[in-house]
Amino acid sequence: MPLPRLGEPLSLPEPLSLVYVTASSRDEAMSLGRALVVERLAACANVIPGVRSIYEWQGELVESDEAVLLLKTPSHSVAVLIERVVALHSYDVPCVVALSLEQGYAPFLDWIVQQTRSAV
Repeated sequence: MPLPRLGEPLSLPEPLSLVYVTASSRDEAMSLGRALVVERLAACANVIPGVRSIYEWQGELVESDEAVLLLKTPSHSVAVLIERVVALHSYDVPCVVALSLEQGYAPFLDWIVQQTRSAV
């Protein structure tokens, strides 16, 4: 596949999303990511440990160490992926949000689609 010229947008093969999840630990994020990739709900999972979060929960200010999990998936799989994260997650109300991707490196975007082809 030839590369586009400088400044030329890279179109998506189909609508894709990046899903942002916080987890209680690196181990939990790894477990979630592994399950979602094996189940082909995500093409890839990146775990970023050592995040410090500040939030209010049940009337109390909380500061805690967490890990971030970034997942790449087709947009049509987001609802099922979110359901699965919630089912596997240790939190009562986990942070799971999806962001639409607008551009990217075409071969990588195609790879996301290929890796998740048998899901949903």
